[in-house]
Amino acid sequence: MAARPRVVAALAAQLRDLDGAEEAFAEGAEACLALADPPRDVAAWLFVAGKRRALDAIRKARSAGRTADALAEISDMADIITLPDPIPDERLRLLFICCHPALGTEVRAGLALKVICGLPVSAIARLFVVSEPAMFQRITRAKAKVREAGIAFELPPRKVWPERLGAVLLALELAFTAAYADAGGELSADLGEDLGAEVERLALLVAELLPQEPEALGLAALVLLARSRKGARLDPRGAMVPLSQQDVKRWSYSRIEYAQGLMERAQRIGRSGPYQVMAAIQLTHTRRAFDGVVDWNAVLRLYDVLLRLRPSPMVAISRALALAQVEGAEAGLAALGALPAERLALARPWHVARADLLAKAGQSDAAQGALDKALALDPPRAERLWLEASRAAL
Repeated sequence: MAARPRVVAALAAQLRDLDGAEEAFAEGAEACLALADPPRDVAAWLFVAGKRRALDAIRKARSAGRTADALAEISDMADIITLPDPIPDERLRLLFICCHPALGTEVRAGLALKVICGLPVSAIARLFVVSEPAMFQRITRAKAKVREAGIAFELPPRKVWPERLGAVLLALELAFTAAYADAGGELSADLGEDLGAEVERLALLVAELLPQEPEALGLAALVLLARSRKGARLDPRGAMVPLSQQDVKRWSYSRIEYAQGLMERAQRIGRSGPYQVMAAIQLTHTRRAFDGVVDWNAVLRLYDVLLRLRPSPMVAISRALALAQVEGAEAGLAALGALPAERLALARPWHVARADLLAKAGQSDAAQGALDKALALDPPRAERLWLEASRAAL
């Protein structure tokens, strides 16, 4: 439900226990669903109900009376009528806690995605291109590390924010990657809120709090540019529309202008980084809305820079597609062929990219096979409809 991220974050800040916060929310949500009449303020009800259940569990587990005193006094649920914001929004604080340097970078991002954004472990595993059991173990170990290391559940002093910034930005990037891949909104429906909108809010908040960090500005610009195309990403059937085929009149020009302003500020500061390069790639694509073309040579050069700054198979896949636009499908296929196929077997973008270039090279049967492999990886409905239409067209 929509209240989950805010309530879990507030409970975690109060209880100083990530697992306890998630369990308390789940029990509160179960109790809420059993009510004959829903409360007028669901978030406040869940916060109080979850906190009460957590306190009861602690009282039962420990005999010392000081445990109860350590937690704030809980108001009776009947006293909650209407408040403009009954519980504090602790998501930014929890984001910095999950990104503590005592945890590994990828572990930090996975933990943040699970606790703060509420992503299911299966979705997080797909983002990291690992198995679901492996990702579950990583997140479980990270929660244990938070407990064992005695990591304080407080927003750290501003002077140490920069050392956690990379992990914070990575968590936001991955959360938005999940939201962007979910063009039809299935994941957001399961979570009860627009995940893309929430990541946009947090990215802009981080950029506002750290205005002299060009990479924070770059990520905010990247999210804004991707979000600017939200209204053009589905056709009337609910199928995903590729970027090259989107109706530019349905893009949000206010977001594009805001993003361009953020990038200009980052450029004046200097210290270029991968998020600024990724935003520059997206900004290059937006030129199609103004002059009708995409400068693929510029896109390819930017991917070359990005591959040096942050080498990864996913960046290499995107570079191969850009290369195909400049030098032809065969050149793109050769670039894809140099990547570790076994490692990418569970990555839909790999199979989709191969299908696209194989089809352009006239290898229809092989393209159909690549699309079959992509479809076997359980894509969201909007992407599946597009892939099925692409296969039928072959």
